Order: sequence, then structure tokens, then C-alpha cells
Amino acid sequence: MDILTDTDALSEFCARAAEHPYVTVDTEFLRERTYYAKLCLVQLAYPGEGPESAVLVDPLAEGMSLEPMLDLFRDPGVVKVFHAARQDLEIFYVEHGVFPIPLFDTQVAAMVCGFGEQVGYETLVRKIARESLDKTSRFTDWSHRPLSKAQKTYALADVTHLRVIYEHLSAQIDQNNRRPWVEEELQVLLQPETYVVEPANAWRRIKTRTNSGKFLATVRELAEFRETYAQTRNVPRSRVFKDDALLELASTRPKSMQDLSRSRLLLREARRGEIADGILAAIEAGQSADPATYPKVDRSRDKMQVNSALADLLRVLLKAKSEDAGVASRMIATTAELDSMAAGQLDGPALKGWRAQVFGRDALRLCDGEIALTTKGSKVRIVEL
Repeated sequence: MDILTDTDALSEFCARAAEHPYVTVDTEFLRERTYYAKLCLVQLAYPGEGPESAVLVDPLAEGMSLEPMLDLFRDPGVVKVFHAARQDLEIFYVEHGVFPIPLFDTQVAAMVCGFGEQVGYETLVRKIARESLDKTSRFTDWSHRPLSKAQKTYALADVTHLRVIYEHLSAQIDQNNRRPWVEEELQVLLQPETYVVEPANAWRRIKTRTNSGKFLATVRELAEFRETYAQTRNVPRSRVFKDDALLELASTRPKSMQDLSRSRLLLREARRGEIADGILAAIEAGQSADPATYPKVDRSRDKMQVNSALADLLRVLLKAKSEDAGVASRMIATTAELDSMAAGQLDGPALKGWRAQVFGRDALRLCDGEIALTTKGSKVRIVEL
């Protein structure tokens, strides 16, 4: 079981793969100690039974260029098949500015085909490929060389079984005329904003119940500093300071190194040097910010007057519709979206695209009092009013 360690060998494999309708792809990476994922291994396979149809690619090998693989990713005639593709796509977009197109994600497809919410690869291998996976190598250090035989076997299985899963799900989707549903869901994975965090917007990730403009301005400045520092040094943002420490700093507003030393939640490394200087500057900037520039948290949801009875009816309707369609209910609408509908906010994702066809149109009719729900045996029925 060889690993490709030179560009010419990768180019030869990708040339063969380009002659097939699809290629399955997976990656192994490390991210515990860095902001950006460190790509350690790429697995590729095209249709076939022979050992030449699946390979491991070592991106850490000296002189190795992934450009032949990136060219394959750009090839519109070859479908690139992943399972739970988000983190893989982030690596390829952030490092190389490339999205594998056309894309197929078997986790998304499995939800459309009724396998439940965020179904795992191991489950699909067991149910579709009728095989089992040895997961003992899952959390090993993929940057260490040489890789063990167990690591190689585990990594290769992530793309060889994926061929069977893809062909099964693809056929089922076409049989049910749901290809547009899958493609609609995949669009969010192909948007750059899905993967790029702008430091100026990092504060939106911080959960706080406080409405104070000055407090939020300080949170904004601290979050921007932390994100910029983490990105430029390639360290996890939690290694700079964690969210609870950020909120403590925004509340206590230290003005000196001595003040910082009294923080209960700040890491020792953050109480001195560049991080400490950045914290103090961010707090000063937040405290002196023009009130016209204060950030505002969307509190519209807190003020919603939810009709709880209608929300319960919408849940019943969603459950019935998702079972009839064989689609995971959470993929159609979340609990929060149902509550919004029951509060009169009728512009959510569940009312657009394929979701409107499956659930949204009848949900609107239920909200407008045009239909009622009843049961017959174990089935929920719609009654016209």
C-alpha cells in the first residue's frame, strides 16, 4: 500500500481519474494547535476494483505539488465525492483558492434519502456497503511519518467504500427526482464566506445577553484583535483567550497590566507581551468608540410573540411531512424556524425552494387557517377547511 510522494506519480493517477465520471476524496488533518487546518494526507479513488484505483497522497513530502489534483478538482466532467465535506473544502479553499466542482456530499444526500440527520460515514458503510470500519486510527497523529499499516488501511477505506455509497445514493436521488434538492443544499458549501472569518465580524460569534452599546463595542474590539492575532500567528483563538475571558475583560475593562493580572479567566500568557498590549488597546478602543458605530445584536427573536399551539401543530406537520418524504426533519426546518413561523415571520428557509414543496406551502396554509390536522391510525392527515 504505497503513498504518492512525488508530483509525477500524482499527475499520472489524476490523469487516469479524469477518465472516470467521479472520484472520491477524503483528507486527514490536524487542527488542535493551529488556527488553520494542517493537511497531512489526501485519499483519492476512482471507480474500479484494482489497487491502482485508490491512492494515498502525501502533501508533506518534500517537493510534492498538489496542482495535478487541483486541476482534477477544476475538471467539470468529473464529480468530486466527499462525505461531510465542509472541513475538507475549507482546507482546499483557504490553502489553494479552489472548490472541487461539481461536488457531491454523501452526508447531505443521505439526509435527503431518509438516513437521518448528519448521518456518519460508518453508518453508511454498514447500511449500504455492508462492511465494517476499524476506527482505532481515527485520532492518531497524521503528521507523523512513516504512517502505520493500520493508518493506511483506515485512510484508504474512507474513499473505497465511499464509491459504493455514492453510486447507491446517486441512483436513489435520481429515482426520486431529488437531484435539485441536493444541489441546492450544496451551494452553501461552495461559498467563500462559509470559510472566511473577517476579524471585524468575529464579535457576532460571541454569545451575550447584554444590550449595552459600549459593552458590545468593547466585545467587538476584543474579538477583532483576537481573530487577527490568531490568524496571523496561526494559533487557535482559544490559545489567545477564550470567550468567557473575553466577556470578563469587556465587563471589568482593565486599564493596565496590573489590572490584567487580576483576571480570573485570562491565560497566563495573555497577561503580558503582545497579547496583553492588544487587549488593553482593544478595550480602550471599545470604550472610546463613537456611539453611532456601536454594534447591535438582533434581539427580534426575544420579542417574538410565539403562538405555542400553532408551533406545536407545525411540529406535527413537519414530522408527518418529513416521514412522507423520507427526509430528515431538521433538514427541512429547525425548531427555531417553526417558532418564527408561529410568531408570524413567514420568510424563512423552510418556505423556499424544495422545502416549500415538501413542507412550506402546507405550513403557510396551516398558519392561515386553511387546513387542519387529524389522524388516521398512525398517520397524520390534512383536512381542508
